[in-house]
Amino acid sequence: MAWQLHYTSARRGPTGRAGFQFVAETPGLPDGVRARVTPYLSYRPPPDAPLSPDAAELERFPVALLYDVVEGRPLLLRCRYLGRDYSGRYGNFFAHAVVADPDELEGLRPAELWEAPLWAEEPSGDPDLPALEDLVPDAGVAPDALAGWLAGVPHAHALLARLVDAVTDVLDRGHGRVVLVARDVADVARWIAVLSYSLPVAATARMSFVTYSADPEGAGQRLVGTTPDVWAAARRPAGHAFVLDGPVPGGEPSRFARMVAAFWREADLPGLDALAELATLEPAALDRAAALLALCRGETGIPPDEEAAAAALLARHGTAIPDWVWRDLVPGVPSMGFDLAVAVHDRARAADAADVAAQCAARATALALTTRSPSARASAPRTPGGAQGAARPADACAGSSAGLPAPGDVLARLPRCALPAGVGVEVAAVVGAALGAASGVAEVAWIVAVADRVGVPVDPAEVTAAVAARVRGADVVAALEVCPDAMRGAVVDGVLRGLGEAGEETRRGVLTDDVCDVLYGDPEPLCAVPLVALAVLGSVGRRYRERRVAVTGRMLGLRVFPSDLDPVLREVWAVPPSPGECLELMEDHVDRFRGHPALAVLPSRAFTRLAVPEGERLTGADALRLAERVRALLPDGTAARDADVVRACAALARAEAPEDAARALGAIAFTAGASRRLRDEAFAGAARRLARRDPGFRAEVLAAASERVRTRLAERWAAGPPDRAGRVELLEVVLRLRGHGVADAALDAWARAAVGRRFGGRRLEHRFSGDPGLRAALRDLMDGR
Repeated sequence: MAWQLHYTSARRGPTGRAGFQFVAETPGLPDGVRARVTPYLSYRPPPDAPLSPDAAELERFPVALLYDVVEGRPLLLRCRYLGRDYSGRYGNFFAHAVVADPDELEGLRPAELWEAPLWAEEPSGDPDLPALEDLVPDAGVAPDALAGWLAGVPHAHALLARLVDAVTDVLDRGHGRVVLVARDVADVARWIAVLSYSLPVAATARMSFVTYSADPEGAGQRLVGTTPDVWAAARRPAGHAFVLDGPVPGGEPSRFARMVAAFWREADLPGLDALAELATLEPAALDRAAALLALCRGETGIPPDEEAAAAALLARHGTAIPDWVWRDLVPGVPSMGFDLAVAVHDRARAADAADVAAQCAARATALALTTRSPSARASAPRTPGGAQGAARPADACAGSSAGLPAPGDVLARLPRCALPAGVGVEVAAVVGAALGAASGVAEVAWIVAVADRVGVPVDPAEVTAAVAARVRGADVVAALEVCPDAMRGAVVDGVLRGLGEAGEETRRGVLTDDVCDVLYGDPEPLCAVPLVALAVLGSVGRRYRERRVAVTGRMLGLRVFPSDLDPVLREVWAVPPSPGECLELMEDHVDRFRGHPALAVLPSRAFTRLAVPEGERLTGADALRLAERVRALLPDGTAARDADVVRACAALARAEAPEDAARALGAIAFTAGASRRLRDEAFAGAARRLARRDPGFRAEVLAAASERVRTRLAERWAAGPPDRAGRVELLEVVLRLRGHGVADAALDAWARAAVGRRFGGRRLEHRFSGDPGLRAALRDLMDGR
């Protein structure tokens, strides 16, 4: 229901006082409503109005019809100037307010009540007003009447488009106002009514307005009407202001505003209803609704971005889209852009409309394939016909109007289906033309992926030939990422064939590490192109040490010259191998070691790797196992001699007799043909290992060793015993060696210096007091004998 209130200046009101007050209202008015309505109750005549108007002049004063929302309830308020009050003073006015429940205005726009029968022209004599059960609109502002009125107003439709954009801008921002200036506020009311019919009902509900205000800059409504004399006195003109009988502002209206104006120009009221229905889906995206309706009506020349926006509206709201939209879109499938075709396909498939779904899928596929290069567009066939099978002229080849997304998005959104035979044949022709016009390997693979998406078969030989012809500068990684698994082999064959026929510079440019990684996974076709395979295997082996043995085996099976292979092998084995890697290579390819210097040196490099620093790891099981296999499989050459050094290290480590240790030391230090660095590192490790044995054993080793070995070992030991205990032990070794009747000049010199500088004779004699021979040798040493 709706409650009424009358407000004016009275000699004596319901409360008994005089002045402006509520003089009548509907009984049962909700609490607080009267206080909420009071701030809206004001009226100030225009500045040019007569000060003492007569009855005829009073009729020409502007009527203010206001609409706003008060605490969730619609407020409709009509104010008209009365002139004198009960005391004879001018300034009296009469306000008739209607406060309704929210659902009371359902289906009714507030502007329709401009001159509705419900408005009273003067205060009621009865303080009790009836509740309004039905708000009957003003027939004078019905849509058909307004369309006829607009037809007689100069430039009305151009002005309407600007007004629509201004109002929607204010409503979207939620603040600001649009000022309408006219001599006759009835024109303001008509324009407000036109705008109300032009917008969705939800937007109209937020479009508060007042047809006349003497203070347009301070009004709180979104649309504010005023008169020229009021507007001329305004100090701070509003952002949106329109003199309704003046020139139309410049600028290009939005798609929505242009369509609204066109419908009013043609008196197409169903079109307005349809537009409002679509605009209700997304009130903040009115242009999308307008573009969608334009597509439904078969309008041509719609820009790709507008069509894509309409497609987004369809995709976002799906089942909420009215059925008539889908029905009206179907005839336009042959000229649709990609996004729209996909959206209609999804709806058709959900509705089991197989013919329409196939038509849309074919259209989207044709667009995806024919917008990649000009030659493909020139040679592409027509897009398949409509749902009824009739052939339609198509602009599928006009890539500039297709609005195609990025390639990755196309594949993700392209319908996955199996096209009917007849449609599939037509699309297959498009696929063939696109392959012939592709600009590179990645595009060929992308075309194949598109065809696979809609179940159109592609000849692998044709794919291989297309790839081979475009391999220069190819993005092979991107191609294999997008290529269907079933066609991966055809793409790889094409890449290999093209690289095999290309020059060295092209191969180097194409075979980046990333490309080599993806080609490495297909060994059989790779090895059929030896030079390409050599580059790929070399890249993989160089970067992945765990694959070096397998890579080397595959490289050895290639038909390439040793002069081409050996540099690659050296790069792969730039880091010395482990014993395990060496053993695996030797077991499988020992016959190739002699023919390839890069392989022949691997055992020696493995031994040297273990020997640094100072041969600590040469006595391990891995080193010994490798040495034994080298002696068995490669008995000649440096590797075999190095193996002898390693075996001697192992013999020294397990030697119990000094003679055996001395013999092993000789083999370590002076095996002819062995690597110099290996011998040096191994001997250093052996000397350090012997230094941990007791002095008696060490002296016997020195005594049993050859002079060359003894001299070298003595030099290392004399170079610096690590601590006092070690120096005392080394002194004991010297004394015991003298007891064997053997003297080493370097050790004797060290011992004399050590006794003279570091040790007190008495303490040394005390240390060796239990061994008369050592004491005697010490005295001889101290005496210089």
